[in-house]
Amino acid sequence: MVEFQFRSGNANGECDERTPATLPGLTLGDPYTDFILCFVYSYLPEPPVSTAAPLSCAPAAADGVDRISILPDVLLHKVVSRLPAKDGARTTVLSSRWRSLWRSVPLVLVDTHFLPGGDAECRPARAGATSPAVTGAVSAALKAHPGPLPFVSLTCSFMDRADRRLLARWCQLLATKGVEVLVFVNRPLPILSLPLPSELFGCVSLRRLYIGAWAFPETDTLPHGVAFPNLKELVLSFVVMQDKVIDFMLAVSPVLETLSVVGTVYGLHARITSRSLRCAQFCLSELEEVAVVDAPSLERLLMWKSDGEGLVSTTVKIHHAPQLRLLGYLGPGVHNLEIGNTIIKAGTKARPGTVVPSVHTLGLTLHFESEEETRKPTTGNISSMIWRKISPIECVQSHLKTIVLREYRGHSTEYDFLKYIAEHARVLERMVIVLQKGLSDAAMEEVIAKLTPLNSARANRDSKLLFPVHKWDGGTTWTLQAGLLEGSVFPMDDPFFCQVS
Repeated sequence: MVEFQFRSGNANGECDERTPATLPGLTLGDPYTDFILCFVYSYLPEPPVSTAAPLSCAPAAADGVDRISILPDVLLHKVVSRLPAKDGARTTVLSSRWRSLWRSVPLVLVDTHFLPGGDAECRPARAGATSPAVTGAVSAALKAHPGPLPFVSLTCSFMDRADRRLLARWCQLLATKGVEVLVFVNRPLPILSLPLPSELFGCVSLRRLYIGAWAFPETDTLPHGVAFPNLKELVLSFVVMQDKVIDFMLAVSPVLETLSVVGTVYGLHARITSRSLRCAQFCLSELEEVAVVDAPSLERLLMWKSDGEGLVSTTVKIHHAPQLRLLGYLGPGVHNLEIGNTIIKAGTKARPGTVVPSVHTLGLTLHFESEEETRKPTTGNISSMIWRKISPIECVQSHLKTIVLREYRGHSTEYDFLKYIAEHARVLERMVIVLQKGLSDAAMEEVIAKLTPLNSARANRDSKLLFPVHKWDGGTTWTLQAGLLEGSVFPMDDPFFCQVS
């Protein structure tokens, strides 16, 4: 089965007005920095404990007997393990038995739980009294608890170069106490100036690592023999780094399955060589090149707004990726595709060395100009004449079963494209149209009426073409969860949202 996901756009190539595609100079407190931090926070993993859980307390027994403390240890362990760190620590004052209980259960440490109200939405906007208090609470918890640390999230402290010793101590404790999931997002001034402590690279127990708003240290300066033997998920978000960082992290993470790079502010050349990697995704980044050199397990290569708003031309090279099934979003004129040693361009013939037969879903970002946008007088339907001259496309004719066109505006250029697909796709089963946000009801009815003749234009008259039309809700067509695994499977089977019901 082959599916295409297309996105139409306006004259500026913008496909989602809510998300900027470039990253200007960043300083704390300006709107872009605030947006970026909110964007980072929006996809951080949810901690396994919460301060929002409802609590209730039964009236004290008339006989004054403490019935909680007579419960077996196994039940008390479960009670304490479900408490936020600050509440779990408070149980130590109840009795000597409770003191040992807190120290014997795994510690879930989330620094936002130390904020007034324990709410992640109340992260301080700038360094002040709250941030040092939270930093002190984190230090105390790491020192007092022997571990293990299944989940640690540090996202609301403001760290600068004066805090290097503290950061080093934190990472030493995280390493020795067996941290498994670490979310480590700095809130610096100016942003992206502070290097990660080298001690972080001693956390060999890590399974998931989210790094945000740091500078990646020179790999040559890191301790010899760095390895993350258990790391399966890595997210590098708004991290200043050299090209060789991707090579380095893939080399020292032999079981890594998902790699996500969000918001690189300098042109990145990413080279992917990994036996274990199953998904690589790049978002809001200036990506100059991504080369899939040797990735026998890679199933998804996802790129979203990684072209600097069209100012950066991205070369996508695919050499060895026999399991690659999902690829996108590619933009004609923005992405240069190279398969093997062949640059794919108009007129390239399909042959074994110029195709990736494993790909069954392709996402493209297209721009269909209207006559109003070109502001040029036309004679006849030029768009229709162009499509009539297109040579047969084997994939469209023999394999295309589903096509989704988002942000459809009803222009003749868009219609002519859909008509070409309908007339030539012999096995097409579904053509899904998602209308542009903001169309009035009357405009929607007019657009839908114009689409009706496509049903009679289809190449395969013997089968019924499903032709649903939807209204776009204004959301994005990308999410970080598209590349994340639960166990051994991708819970989001349709990252391009092709299966619009």
